Amino acid sequence: MKVLTITDIRKLVQAMGLEVFLKHVVNGLETDFGRWNEYTLSPRHRTLYPHGVIELMPCSDQQFYAFKYVNGHPGNPLNGKLNVVALGLLSDVTSGYPLILTEMTLLTAFRTAATGVLAAKYLARPDAGTLAIIGTGAQAEFQVMAFAGYFKLDTVRYFDTDPGAMRKFSRNLSDQMFRLLPCQSAIEAVYHADLVVTATAAKKRQALFEFEDIVDGAFIHAMGGDCPGKTELSIHFLNQVKLVVEYLPQTLAEGEVQQCEADRVYAELWELVCKIKPGRQNNQEITLFDSVGFALEDYSILRTVYELAKGYNLGTELPLIPELKDPKNLFGLLAS
Repeated sequence: MKVLTITDIRKLVQAMGLEVFLKHVVNGLETDFGRWNEYTLSPRHRTLYPHGVIELMPCSDQQFYAFKYVNGHPGNPLNGKLNVVALGLLSDVTSGYPLILTEMTLLTAFRTAATGVLAAKYLARPDAGTLAIIGTGAQAEFQVMAFAGYFKLDTVRYFDTDPGAMRKFSRNLSDQMFRLLPCQSAIEAVYHADLVVTATAAKKRQALFEFEDIVDGAFIHAMGGDCPGKTELSIHFLNQVKLVVEYLPQTLAEGEVQQCEADRVYAELWELVCKIKPGRQNNQEITLFDSVGFALEDYSILRTVYELAKGYNLGTELPLIPELKDPKNLFGLLAS
């Protein structure tokens, strides 16, 4: 079985270039969402704690079985640890043998940003040029760079309650072509923004801004509300926008739409990809992708990275699975 470390993923992204890698991930997601009915799907398995959550996220078709182990501990940064860390595994369905075990902290950030861009492809105005991001933590730069690969961004407006996170964000993106505009509040950040990303970590109900603060025709990627009791927008806001989700049974429990009835949701993302329902229908409507993260996205990036790693000869073969001349003689491994 091949193991891909953080170093391997970094080498892969550097070899391909960030923009090209992200486009591979977006294209893989679009292909896989387009095969929605070929998968065995389920909500993630979640264990909640007062200080965080640990989850397993499985997904499979007739070729691969994938799962991700991931946590969410909003208090971790205060102790010098990441809010989210993850590991992923991809297996061959025919034999059940694992193919790769890989880091997925970086890959989760990539696939989350790429999923937002895939939704924006169907829900945002193609001429969108101003992006606002609320929350400039670990995911923020991935979001911005993914959107910058598909939209001609001229301005990125940003806000975080942590000034240090804002400085980090500005420093990391200082060499980009778009203008960076720090803001004093979430409401100031979304002013006249065509694209809005909400990426806050606080485990509570919030209303970062209201419908009246958003320009006509805006697209919102709401990705920070991703567990029960954690939201970023009000029911007043949700009742006035076109709502799209990944997988309704999961999003009703975890997303912004945990506040409203299922019939308020316009579509699941796969329905737009498969042309079952139209996405944006005019330049005035406000659209919202309520993204909580779904196992199909992890399956997709694991599949994509597995193929790319073979092409770039990355990863290390480790003897984590017994190799036996007699497959019935497992005990023989213990013989000296």
